[in-house]
Amino acid sequence: MSETRVALVSGANRGIGLEIARELARAGVVTVIGARDLAKGRAASKALLADGLEVPAIALDVDDETGPARAAAEMKRLFGRCDILVNNAAILIDGPGGFRASLFDLTAGTARRTFETNVLGPLRLIQAVAPMMRERRFGRIVNLSSGAGQLSDMGSGFPAYRMSKAALNALTRIAAAELADTGIKVNAACPGWVRTDMGGPNAERTVEQGAATPVWLAMLPDDGPSGGFFRDKKPIPW
Repeated sequence: MSETRVALVSGANRGIGLEIARELARAGVVTVIGARDLAKGRAASKALLADGLEVPAIALDVDDETGPARAAAEMKRLFGRCDILVNNAAILIDGPGGFRASLFDLTAGTARRTFETNVLGPLRLIQAVAPMMRERRFGRIVNLSSGAGQLSDMGSGFPAYRMSKAALNALTRIAAAELADTGIKVNAACPGWVRTDMGGPNAERTVEQGAATPVWLAMLPDDGPSGGFFRDKKPIPW
């Protein structure tokens, strides 16, 4: 990817998303923070600027049916395109019991909210940016998934989150199939259990480790994979 690329990272004002934005910017990608709370996005931009990285922020609420389209229009206005989309924004609100939450305590409201953010949000963003990518016959779409969504290793605990990530994996496969032969690659990444607000202080990985595979997928060469699920830059079962 010798040409300078333009990237949008959703939910990038903190955690893994912020680290992905930082590393893409360091690699020379024109990177934009998408944040539901624009003030928090701008605060993250200011922090990156202190490190010598110019990473602007735009408003992006993936739960708003029109939010992704507005964000895509803003990318078009500012840069004329969006070459890389990292669908990072997600929630884990299962309860009670956090990671030990039971399917039999799951409410319809929790399931709906989780799918709204974790599945429909990425769907809306893909629908919004893919036309720009098609125009240039180039694109990299990275969906931040989780081992919690692997059907091959599915277990109990936080059911709404697990189901949403399994659905996100399905979305990855469908999008990759529909965008085959367009120059657009669509992949899912499992960052592992990362020390963030969501992962908690006992998680085993740093944000740098969590961001490594998504950044690698965002920077894939033309002969790179599409329609895959990766952890530590290696394929893993669905």
